[in-house]
Formats: sequence, structure tokens, C-alpha cells
Amino acid sequence: IAQDIFQRLLARGFLLQDTLEQLRCESCGRYLADRFVEGTCPFCGYAEARGDQCDKCGKLINAVELKNPQCKLCRGSPVVTPTQHLFLDLPKLEGRLEAWLERTWAAGDWTANARHITRTWLRDGLKPRCITRDLTWGTPVPLDGFRDKVFYVWFDAPIGYLSITANYTDQWERWWKNPQQ
Repeated sequence: IAQDIFQRLLARGFLLQDTLEQLRCESCGRYLADRFVEGTCPFCGYAEARGDQCDKCGKLINAVELKNPQCKLCRGSPVVTPTQHLFLDLPKLEGRLEAWLERTWAAGDWTANARHITRTWLRDGLKPRCITRDLTWGTPVPLDGFRDKVFYVWFDAPIGYLSITANYTDQWERWWKNPQQ
């Protein structure tokens, strides 16, 4: 199902290709997932920040921003390496999203916090979001030039709710695509 959604996004022109810098551990011979990188937080100086966030100051971090990064598997020093990836073209969806949000906000089902966060994202302008990673485990990307990559978990995991439903019934689309419920 994730691959089908990907193919539909690709066919409709909602994907971009761009270069992403990632940490690669030469000793381990692989790109490192965020949880396999630790280093010094660039914001507060905490020495045990992870590759995705700092547990001391709470800020989100891009792993390549860490100072003195280390591979948590071998304690080696990973190197920043450019690699090609696919991105969801969120700016292309911004206008349609804003219209949909105005309709759903009017219905009153959103919390104040959810509205505030969403308004902040829109105020700052949506940015393309990477949907692939250089990992050996995960859902494979079904596109030539990217077959050695998998879908990034933030793209793949929410689709898992659809996929698990499909394991129980061949009528899964009736559940998820029912606008009256």
C-alpha cells in the first residue's frame, strides 16, 4: 500500500529529487539512522544528544548538525556524505491544504495546540520533506535509481494503519475512504 501511494504521488508530480547530506560510518560501511548517531548538541552543548533531538534542551536536530558525532555501534567518527533522495513536494500542496484546513477548523474538531502548530508551519511556508533513506531494512522504494533505498519511517509508518486493516479485510478501502464517518 505504501508503494502504491508512492506511485500515485509520483504520477501526479508530487515528488522531487534532491541531494541530502547524511552521516555515513565508514567502519560499519553504512549510512546511519538518526538513533545510531550521538554527539554534542549544536544549541545547548549537551554531549549526549541523539541524531534527531537533544534530550536536554528538547530541540530537534538534523544528525549532520551534531558536533563531534559518533557512530553508536562502533564509536567511530562518521563522515557527511551527499546522497540522492526523493522528497514530497509539500509546497505544491500548500494551497489545497490551507483550503481544507479552513473547512475542518470551522467544524471545530481541532485542539488549540494542533491549530497553532499547523498555522506556524503554514506561516513559515511548507518545505519539501524527504521520504527516503539509505537503509537496508524497511519498505523498498519501487523506482529505478532508488531501489537501494527504503521509505523513511514518517512516510511509511502512518500508512501502516491502512496496511494492517488490509490484512483483515479486502474491504479496507471502504473503512478509510468513507467521508460520512
